[in-house]
Amino acid sequence: MIKVKIEDLSLIFGKRKKEALALLKKGASKPEILEKTGCTMAVKNANLEIKEAEVFVIMGLSGSGKSTLLRCINRLINPTAGNIWVNDDNITRFTDKELLDIRRKEFAMVFQHFGLLPHRTVLSNVAFGLELQGVDKQERNNKALETIKLVGLEGYEDMKVSELSGGMQQRVGLARGLANDPEVLLMDEAFSALDPLIRAQMQDELLILQEKMKKTIIFITHDLDEAIKLGDRIAIMKDGEIVQVGTSEEILTDPANDYVRDFVENVDRGKIITAGSVMFRKPTVASLRRDGPEVVIKKMRDKGLESIPVVRTNRTFVGVVTIKDALKCKKEGLKTIESVVNADVPSVYEDATVEDMLPLVTESVHSIPVVDTENHLLGVVTHTSILVEVTGKDKKEIEEIIQNAIDL
Repeated sequence: MIKVKIEDLSLIFGKRKKEALALLKKGASKPEILEKTGCTMAVKNANLEIKEAEVFVIMGLSGSGKSTLLRCINRLINPTAGNIWVNDDNITRFTDKELLDIRRKEFAMVFQHFGLLPHRTVLSNVAFGLELQGVDKQERNNKALETIKLVGLEGYEDMKVSELSGGMQQRVGLARGLANDPEVLLMDEAFSALDPLIRAQMQDELLILQEKMKKTIIFITHDLDEAIKLGDRIAIMKDGEIVQVGTSEEILTDPANDYVRDFVENVDRGKIITAGSVMFRKPTVASLRRDGPEVVIKKMRDKGLESIPVVRTNRTFVGVVTIKDALKCKKEGLKTIESVVNADVPSVYEDATVEDMLPLVTESVHSIPVVDTENHLLGVVTHTSILVEVTGKDKKEIEEIIQNAIDL
């Protein structure tokens, strides 16, 4: 289900917005619009569909428009053009009263610099949003206490937030955002002000909380590693435009343009790329019951292979047979390959990362079989594919290195 939909959204700052918008519709660039009208194009024709219960990350460098877009979503800033849909309601048409209601019931924001009231206690800060809604004191305190426990601040209820560390203050901010049980949690650079160790801890805790809460979270960051760690999907912005949307793996394996390619070039691909994206989906296989040694030898020789996976007729993975063992079977006059199938071959699931598979390269000379939960063969990952991802070299270079090693 789509929770939030952004449709052709544009935001223009300046006095001559109508002229700027007309130029935008004619295809003018951001610099052209600025030169001709003096207006700044903060967000340009943004289109997004954010699913219910997903962590959706919007990322980009400073000035890319990511935080501005977030503020358009909850209508803290009014877009110049376009529509924002929440639960199939077009909130760009809402009255001020309707906007106030939806901000209280549907949205909650967690800010980079916490936005807390330093003279108040932890409990009072967490209950503050409920207080503004006119919730009875006992009820709001009970809800606040539940949320305080959820974020690991039990025992700190009566302390003033000014007495807490940065990480604990951010927990207070997160608890306040969650106290009124919002449908959509908006997090604007929420962990950016924290030191690296606390930041990593907060990221881990947010993921743990999300497993329990199943909220729709829209998370803004300029940090690609943070985006990859948190995001079910990521939107990358540049100069007010969304240049690509996808999972971290989709963005790494198929960048939309040179900007995205340059953006992701220093990411540790081994931790992101999975067997499912690098496997060969239609490998040559031997059928355990149907193929005798002669057929198996021909299959391998035709493809220049030293070994192939063996499957049953329903594609259940059995093991691996080598051309050397198939030749032995033929020499001995055997009609099946059952006696020479090596069943002691490790396999992986589609979500295994390159980093997970790397140890298997040194343990086995065979390509790595990829199976589903019922042990059906889905494909194979070659050693070359793994080494390409680990080293950053192209396939031809890796094959030459492997051949040279064999020759030695």
